[in-house]
Amino acid sequence: MDLEYGKSLDTSKKDYWKTALLLGYQSLGVVYGDLSTSPLYVYKSTFAEDIQHSETNEEIYGVLSFVFWTLTLVPLLKYVFVVLRADDNGEGGTFALYSLICRHAKVSLLPNRQVADEALSTYKLERPPEKKSSSRVKMYLEKHKVLHTALLILVLIGNCMVIGDGVLTPAISVFSAVSGLELSMSKEHHQYAVIPITCFILVCLFALQHYGTHRLGFFFAPIVLTWLLCISALGLYNIIHWNPHVYQALSPYYMFKFLKKTRKGGWMSLGGILLCITGSEAMFADLGHFSYAAIQTAFTFLVYPALILAYMGQAAYLSQHHHMSYQISFYVSVPESVRWPVLIVAILASVVGSQAIISGTFSIINQSQSLGCFPRVKVIHTSDKIHGQIYIPEINWVLMILCIAVTIGFRDTKHMGNASGLAVMTVMLVTTCLTSLVIILCWHKPPIVALSFLLFFGSIELLYFSASLTKFREGAWLPILLALFLMTIMFVWHYATIKKYEFDLHNKVSLEWLLALGPSLGIARIPGIGLVFTDLTSGIPANFSRFVTNLPAFHRVLVFVCVKSVPVPFVPPAERYLVGRLGPAAHRSYRCIVRYGYRDVHQDVDSFESELVARLADFICYDWHRSQHPNPCTEYDASHSNESSSECRLAVIGTVAFFGTPAYEIEESVQPESVSVGFSTVESVTDVIEMEPVGAVERRVRVAIDNDSESDVQTDMEVQLREELEDVLAAQEAGTAFILGHSHVRAKQGSSVLKRLAINFGYNFLRRNCRGPDVALKVPPVSLIEVGMVYVV
Repeated sequence: MDLEYGKSLDTSKKDYWKTALLLGYQSLGVVYGDLSTSPLYVYKSTFAEDIQHSETNEEIYGVLSFVFWTLTLVPLLKYVFVVLRADDNGEGGTFALYSLICRHAKVSLLPNRQVADEALSTYKLERPPEKKSSSRVKMYLEKHKVLHTALLILVLIGNCMVIGDGVLTPAISVFSAVSGLELSMSKEHHQYAVIPITCFILVCLFALQHYGTHRLGFFFAPIVLTWLLCISALGLYNIIHWNPHVYQALSPYYMFKFLKKTRKGGWMSLGGILLCITGSEAMFADLGHFSYAAIQTAFTFLVYPALILAYMGQAAYLSQHHHMSYQISFYVSVPESVRWPVLIVAILASVVGSQAIISGTFSIINQSQSLGCFPRVKVIHTSDKIHGQIYIPEINWVLMILCIAVTIGFRDTKHMGNASGLAVMTVMLVTTCLTSLVIILCWHKPPIVALSFLLFFGSIELLYFSASLTKFREGAWLPILLALFLMTIMFVWHYATIKKYEFDLHNKVSLEWLLALGPSLGIARIPGIGLVFTDLTSGIPANFSRFVTNLPAFHRVLVFVCVKSVPVPFVPPAERYLVGRLGPAAHRSYRCIVRYGYRDVHQDVDSFESELVARLADFICYDWHRSQHPNPCTEYDASHSNESSSECRLAVIGTVAFFGTPAYEIEESVQPESVSVGFSTVESVTDVIEMEPVGAVERRVRVAIDNDSESDVQTDMEVQLREELEDVLAAQEAGTAFILGHSHVRAKQGSSVLKRLAINFGYNFLRRNCRGPDVALKVPPVSLIEVGMVYVV
């Protein structure tokens, strides 16, 4: 028995490491393209102006020592061993950290939050109980609203700098790779060849984005692996051939010696040295595509040694070639016989590195959009099998134009490096600050541990950040300008979105008003399903009352749909739909809350409509069954509410188990089980959330009535159930109308000049020039009904 257990354990360990190695290999092409191409421009940027390569070699040894310890402390120690553990259900990145913090402390500025969201299986809090010191920090954060805004601004700054890096990294990577032509051409020819070739490669790169990473990425891992082996071999050759004792420069003593000799120039040159860690953030941002073990294994055992060898090899060569100080670059250390093959591999590797940051930019903008922090844009999912691979046409072409403008405008690695360095260090500082909060709030470690982490890594990054800021007039102004522009867009959009929600909440209509509508008031019910989209999770939106006032009719089956984001990366499909009744069954009015995570794929309108009707039919059957077999644990007491008892229950539809033989056709498939819980919602939402016991089986309703299952003697309840299902089926066949608000927002009288500018001009300009909600939902024009609303906020 023990032998069999030992064998199975060995097999599982082998499978685990086999999977980790395979994912580690695949991660090379997606995660490490940018980081692995940094040797192309680090030394060139460092020795561009501030320091000179001298006969004593103190400068080159000092730079090598700085590069070694920076690579060891930041990507290896900080990211691989600490930050990668702060994942959100396997997802990484700035939004993952913010999501974790929002779940452990009430600091989220997202509207329409519900306690029911905490029942999601991905909304898990697995850490040990809070300590007093952790709870004090949490209480302080929750108490001061200004800190909630400051936290969101910090996250947005990080995201803006990632987008800025999406402009700069393709430009500097491709330009540095192509600049290898300078050794094979005269200066006059080189000047007129490098820029056009770089621009041509960039145009091709962005033009191919619509095919998706999964099609372009087939050769990515082999290219980066070839590049890493190439720079490792070149590094070893240069060390053995030129200076075998270069390893002595890895001692921290050479850093102090370097700073003592170069002083201010050495400190300013740190803006070039920090480029050795560009792309480190991708290890965390792309965690969701791979695994912790895969990324850790690939970096520790392949990428890190290869980069160290590459930098040591360049330093060994330069330590014996002082006459070339005027043209320090990666290619001077490459033997002439292999220079052309290395140039080709370098260009391919730089394209791969650029692809990774472009995909990351698309992902960041999609997440910002899902959290209400970015205007609506068209998101195309390029792969049905690989999650998270998206393409945003508008952003793609804007990035291409900006990349080409940067290449033509700066024309050298120095200015591009200064700009890229500032963007990279800002993102890393934001990650350090957010990880410190995660250590306290989520891991419940003593504040001294978080403070030590913040001070140690924050001081290293602040040193580099300060060096980057000194280059403000030499290129570093660009990421700051881009960040300010993007921050303005994001903050104005988020502020107006929150104000619109508050207006809707204040002006919503009571449920009694809806139930009172009938033929006596001249209101007709027309065939079909009316889907009224709203941000509210309770009450009737003002745009629907305006619709009925101007057009005294509404559909036979009425569904108020709220599509909302929750602070988790994914919502399991079985837990996505919350469905409940509005009023008595005969009114045929329902509420449906559709929940998505910040990385979820939103459904297209056809699948959404059919899925919604299926879930609605599921709920109808479940609700009639529940009324037949009431559960005393989940009965709702209307006296505890300030809403009508007519809107009393929402049920998570997706893992509902029906007892007895339901009279409709079903399709069964095993899904992850749900846990039986009951919740009341917050912020005036007064529904009881019910989830069925573990062991439930998903039953997808096709709303096709099975006549053969009809018993000879039917109860009134079965007849009513049958009638309701037939009404839904008839309404679906009659057609579905999508009722959306077409809003115009105006600042109220007496508002400040800044608010009037932000709302009247900024937000309305963005709203007119971005995708409308109907385009985002892919609603066919023939099914669309828009209701004009003026929001005075």
